[in-house]
Amino acid sequence: MVLQAEHFAFHDLPEKTYSIELNGPIKLYLQVTAPLTVTAGATEMAFEFGDDTEVLVGARSYHDSPATTITTTEDPHDMMAAISALSSSLKTASCERSYPTLRGHPPTIELGDELDIPDGLSAPETGVTLQVPPKLEALYVVAPLAYYLGAEIEPGETAQLITETGSVHPLGTGEAFERTVERLLKQTFFLDCLTRTEGYYQVSLHERSAVEEHIPFSLKERYSQSVGEQLEADLEVPYDRIKPHLPEWKLTTHIPPAPENVEILPFLVNDLAIVRTPTASTVTQPEAQTAAVDEFMRDTFTRATTDGEQSSISVVQPESMNSLEQAWVGENAPLGATKATVSAFRNRLHRTVTNQDIDITVVCNDEAMLDEQHAAADVYGSREELPFNVTLTSNLTVSELGQVLESDVDFLHYIGHIDDDGFQCTDGKLNVRTLESVGVDAFMLNACRSYTQGMRLIEGGSVGGVVTLDEVIDSGAFRIGSTMARLLNLGFPLRAALTIAADQSIIGSQYLVVGDGNVDIAHAESLTPHICDVRTRDDGFDVSIRTYPTRNMGIGTLFCPHIGDNQDQFLSSGHIKTFTVGREELYEFLSLEETPVIFDGEFTWSTDIVAES
Repeated sequence: MVLQAEHFAFHDLPEKTYSIELNGPIKLYLQVTAPLTVTAGATEMAFEFGDDTEVLVGARSYHDSPATTITTTEDPHDMMAAISALSSSLKTASCERSYPTLRGHPPTIELGDELDIPDGLSAPETGVTLQVPPKLEALYVVAPLAYYLGAEIEPGETAQLITETGSVHPLGTGEAFERTVERLLKQTFFLDCLTRTEGYYQVSLHERSAVEEHIPFSLKERYSQSVGEQLEADLEVPYDRIKPHLPEWKLTTHIPPAPENVEILPFLVNDLAIVRTPTASTVTQPEAQTAAVDEFMRDTFTRATTDGEQSSISVVQPESMNSLEQAWVGENAPLGATKATVSAFRNRLHRTVTNQDIDITVVCNDEAMLDEQHAAADVYGSREELPFNVTLTSNLTVSELGQVLESDVDFLHYIGHIDDDGFQCTDGKLNVRTLESVGVDAFMLNACRSYTQGMRLIEGGSVGGVVTLDEVIDSGAFRIGSTMARLLNLGFPLRAALTIAADQSIIGSQYLVVGDGNVDIAHAESLTPHICDVRTRDDGFDVSIRTYPTRNMGIGTLFCPHIGDNQDQFLSSGHIKTFTVGREELYEFLSLEETPVIFDGEFTWSTDIVAES
């Protein structure tokens, strides 16, 4: 590796054969034999090769779709074989698999009458075995660890990890088992991220410099070891010694041990999600909605509809976990977590790109809320480098709104009124259940009680969306809706965008994501969306940066903030570091791209801060 070029870089290199790797929505590669000059500004980069030069151009997409499908019965022994085969999508068994682009999407799993693992699916031969009791609650918990280690899952009386040398490491039982599996995945992944700097990409990694002196082995030696040898050494490192330096894990998912839930595992494994057996508390009846109420939820909402059916939504509070995001699989609507469904993930796989434009439709069926539509219109498509096609409509009839929901729309931002009977239109109500198909990929239903209709959009073909559980105050809905629009436009996925937007209103707890929380409508300019917390001090500013992984830039991605004199790379996911900078350095950093900022406790945007300076 000769150099890494970032913002405002200038490098002049002599004539040699160079390979240039460009990270973007796709991986782009250039190979050239020539003198090379690299010049970069805030938003562009140029390469000059002297005289006319032949340049070899290569590209590859990210492996974000499964290659095939595995069929399994409900027998736990068959499921062991099926889950063990998920690691066939790993591009390597080396520590470079900690890069998200070298893991690959696992095959999907479907329940059937017999076990069928397609020919050609070969898991890496790491020599690692995970023995667990043949119970679904154990199998689901170890699935992400088995995938990452390329391990074979086998039945055993107790849960234990066995390496190629025969070394046995107990994994505990009950809640201790789940905690041990979680820690082992995080620890091994983290040490792989440190070790890979001895390989292809020898970058200056902040976490390595912070931890290396506390590790009782050489990372250079670990790089050449097998997975089993690495594990044996890793287990000698006290977890508490590295815990403060771990990236905040992207996702924890609560999955009931039901046979049908094996079908959602590949999509969670693809995110390296921590899997836990559900423990949750029922949310109590709220008080009346007032500005003084911090949050309000109803235990069960039961409402009669015009066709006589009853809709009952039980709301639960999943146990809090140390991760950026949480997802809930199964019955009930989760508070503070995504309602994940296998149908949503499968809908994403079945979607095809029909054109190059990003089609966004903003519908306002309530004249009192036109301000939100105007705010959304100003935001969506404001990035000139992205091909947005924004359509604004209002006061739609049942037929007109039905046509919108059935059309191929990348994102629908709906503003109006919804209940269990459907969307309020000028001539009645539209129930999604009456539609022949749903063409909308993702959506935000910024209306009261939109949960039921949002779930029906997912069942009809949508991938993910934001909904509400009950009544929402108009002023709070406007704040959340307009903030969501701006965050989505900047490349934040649904789940991350809602996490930030919900904090800006007392009614934020009424909103949740349904389906696939990884859905986005654009990519961030820096590819990794982030938020800054700026605190004024006597001699400058403290700038704390929090990053959010995306579907393409998952956990294990590197992030280099161009702030002050920083040259270090950081592992993306959660808080990375607090930088102390002067006024000029702060404003230079904030001018690089538009990002959300909490400035001395007040939520704002980097562009607004720079404009006022």
